[in-house]
Amino acid sequence: MKTFVISKKETEKIINLLNKTWKNIQIPKVKNIKIFEIEHHKSIVVIDYLIGVFINNELVLPFLGKPDILEKFASITVDSGSIKFICNGAKILRPGVVKFDNFAKNDIIVVKDEKFEKFLSVGLALEDSLVAEKLQKGYVVDNFHFVGDKFWNAYKEISFRL
Repeated sequence: MKTFVISKKETEKIINLLNKTWKNIQIPKVKNIKIFEIEHHKSIVVIDYLIGVFINNELVLPFLGKPDILEKFASITVDSGSIKFICNGAKILRPGVVKFDNFAKNDIIVVKDEKFEKFLSVGLALEDSLVAEKLQKGYVVDNFHFVGDKFWNAYKEISFRL
């Protein structure tokens, strides 16, 4: 796993992206962002106390291990039958969703389980919440980061370096 600090220009690009997509989060002013490259175009980004999952140089999602940050994003709640599939990377299907927060298409969405309200995954909304609630079937959230994925396991390895 490669670890490096990105340039001032790249730092500015990521901060601008975060300010646009992490609407309810105060992004700190930083000079350096540390990157832990998991694989090509997939990294863990460390910005002061914020930790994100950086995908394809265009999307930064909050890391699942930071519940204080995750609580500031819109969420959906899924039934216990969906957990196994979600934690294997499946998109979230409408029949498994039991509760919706308000969100717009392409917003970052956090997925929680119904019984314990634990965070299971983070993804992007494929529909507005009002549209998704009315659906009987189909995909609701594109799942990009979930418990047990490469980012989750890599964080265990790098957490002592932070």
